[in-house]
Amino acid sequence: MTDPAGSPVDREALRALADRVATEAAALLLDGLDGVRASVETKSTHTDVVTEMDRRSEALIVERLLAARPDDGVQGEEGTERAGTSGVRWVIDPLDGTTNYLYRFPGFGVSVAAQSEVDGEWRSVAGAVVDVVHGARYTAALGGGATCNGAEISVSGATELNRALVATGFSYESERRRRQAAVLADLLPAVRDIRRMGAAAVDLCLVACGRVDAFYEKGLAPWDHAAGVLVATEAGAIAGDLDGGPAGTGFVLAATPAVFGPLRDLLAATGARTA
Repeated sequence: MTDPAGSPVDREALRALADRVATEAAALLLDGLDGVRASVETKSTHTDVVTEMDRRSEALIVERLLAARPDDGVQGEEGTERAGTSGVRWVIDPLDGTTNYLYRFPGFGVSVAAQSEVDGEWRSVAGAVVDVVHGARYTAALGGGATCNGAEISVSGATELNRALVATGFSYESERRRRQAAVLADLLPAVRDIRRMGAAAVDLCLVACGRVDAFYEKGLAPWDHAAGVLVATEAGAIAGDLDGGPAGTGFVLAATPAVFGPLRDLLAATGARTA
């Protein structure tokens, strides 16, 4: 894979940078976990919150990335939008699981993905997700496998849907949550059980290391899945939407190879496309 000038993109170098920067941001968040919340605001709904720590984390990540690679683009959840000239852009979630962080509930992380443009579309080529409370550093490079704290990881050996532990997430919008609950009611009898952690990037990494067998969610933003889907697929998961396309903002499903097809068909039948 090359940039527009024809120079090769060093995926392992991008992985190392993502790991280093995400780890530093995670330390910032952990240090501030028990502090007083000086600023808590809402975004899309009254349940969609942002804190001063989201913004501090994003500022740190952007500063570190551009110090190392000043020509890159950056897209961040908290408003950073910078066009680059290198052919690489960074897609970052400085605090995935803000509500968990606000409540000091385990299950939040930092997600940093490096993407390169291929045939007019941005594709993740390296990334890192840090599960802050558990100190788990997940990394991946396209074609280079996935790791947790430096050790290679792989998905579970789950082969049957009725024995699959499935993670999911819900919208901030109350009416959509009602529809998602209806999908869940149909899904529950067909799987081992459901888990709802509240941080999509971390959930995708739990698929990667076999702690859950699948994850699905509709309506994720690019920064929610850019690094996590790469980690999951490099660990052996299959990822996609419900219509044979790639995982994206419309729908993200990642699962062990044997579970992916049956779970995709079940979700499609339950109306998850429009939930």
